[in-house]
Amino acid sequence: MVVLFVVAVLLMILAGIALVVKMHKNAKEDHIKYEMFYFPNFPMTFKEITIFFISDIHRRDISPSIVEEAKGIAELVIIGGDLLEKGVSLKTVRHNLRKLKNIGPVFFVWGNNDYEADVEKLKELLEEEGVTVLDNRSVSFTSPKKQKWHLVGIEDRSLEHDDLDKALQGIKKSAFKILISHNPKVMEDLTDDHGVTLVLSGHTHGGQIRILGFGPYEKGATKVIGKTTILVSNGYGTTSIPLRLGAKPETHIIKIQHTQDKRI
Repeated sequence: MVVLFVVAVLLMILAGIALVVKMHKNAKEDHIKYEMFYFPNFPMTFKEITIFFISDIHRRDISPSIVEEAKGIAELVIIGGDLLEKGVSLKTVRHNLRKLKNIGPVFFVWGNNDYEADVEKLKELLEEEGVTVLDNRSVSFTSPKKQKWHLVGIEDRSLEHDDLDKALQGIKKSAFKILISHNPKVMEDLTDDHGVTLVLSGHTHGGQIRILGFGPYEKGATKVIGKTTILVSNGYGTTSIPLRLGAKPETHIIKIQHTQDKRI
């Protein structure tokens, strides 16, 4: 009986080690999810826009394979917050930003973990690398026929640095708007009067470790709430421990067209 007990304990220990190894391997995987959206208020003269979206990089070095796949497809890059966390060197951040710049112009919103860095030095680095910081503000894109769409970004909601009204100031309700918010709880603040068509978020890591399908947060997904579509990403990196289970790391290539361009 003692021998059987010892064998059973050893088997459980080995199974536990194997599971941890698997979770660590899962956390280092590279995935690009392709998303296609059609919206009736997307300005038709743009025909199509393609975005590379990445959030929650944390401690990871961005894989060159992801950059090579997105390069030549995406027109711009959006970082949805948590570019780093405490203990990540600015040298690593700069290296990651320079990789992303090979894809296209880079836009960034603040996440809660970004404030763990020396904020002033991080701001200087972002400016030096030509990254556009959407800190409660927007940028507009104009087609040759003078139609516009707007990219809007707010600072981190959980730390109460966000100002949605300021970010949307001066933009018509009917205009096509993509809102970048690190925290998906921004949906609690949005109303139809804001006129936001699409929200891109991260923060939750899809629960990061899900046991039998259950985790502390929902798995990353796309939902329609009211008149707004929200994509919540599992994110690319991890926090606290470099392990994932049941919520693979992901980045996104997002294509957007007018509803009339939809092929049935």
